[in-house]
Amino acid sequence: MRIDIATLFPDMCDSVLHTSVLGRGIKNGFIEIFTHDIRLYTKDKHRNVDDKPYGGGTGLVMQAQPIYDCVMTILEQHKTRPRIIYLSPRGETLTQNKVRELAAEDGLILICGHYEGVDERVLEELNAEEISVGDYVLTGGELPALIIADAVARLQPGVLPNEDAYSLESHYNGLLEQPQYTRPEVWRGRTVPEILLSGDHKKVTEWQLEASIEITRIKRPDLYEKYLLDHAEEIAEKQRKEREKQRRKERRLQKRAAENRSGNNNDLLKG
Repeated sequence: MRIDIATLFPDMCDSVLHTSVLGRGIKNGFIEIFTHDIRLYTKDKHRNVDDKPYGGGTGLVMQAQPIYDCVMTILEQHKTRPRIIYLSPRGETLTQNKVRELAAEDGLILICGHYEGVDERVLEELNAEEISVGDYVLTGGELPALIIADAVARLQPGVLPNEDAYSLESHYNGLLEQPQYTRPEVWRGRTVPEILLSGDHKKVTEWQLEASIEITRIKRPDLYEKYLLDHAEEIAEKQRKEREKQRRKERRLQKRAAENRSGNNNDLLKG
């Protein structure tokens, strides 16, 4: 997969892209990420890329021409047309489902706005979709672009050691991640849950799921309700099995009690 970031601050992006998981993924060839300086494409002799907005208002608006020329140059480097995304607070809110969708693409072009935004006409001309990372406003699109690049890169084969490295994390399956613990076993009187020390992988996995569901119920009731709806049949089947298990246990106890009573009666007869 290839990701291209069109920005006025490529050095800011590069400082993040070439460190930690992203840096290793790029170095090992599992993903390609390039930054492009929009300012290099301006035709203004003073290298300006913005101007006052029509209709008045504070701040400056990025001009269409430098952005358009930058993106067109990037498109020439792709064999198939990538998705073009403008990072904007008015866009669709980024979710893990959206990340999975983007991760399946061959290429992405992420356009970073700045100042008061960009000339609307370039977004229309490029047929750019808009994505937001949350209901708040940032100085520019660089941080949202890096968030998308990081989230998408993690899902590319080889970037992380194995699928478990991301499939067990918060939001991947619609739940928040379960609490995590490491050494020492006791810290300031607080102990690690015994089940995690048991070595019973089946029970540990069951505990992790139950803990994820419970922490989601408490901290994100909206996600919890959606999880219940999405997994209604699975939950109903699990509850049915639990009831059947409980009934078998009760029958065994009743049988044992009956055998004990019968044995006691026999002892009395013998006596």
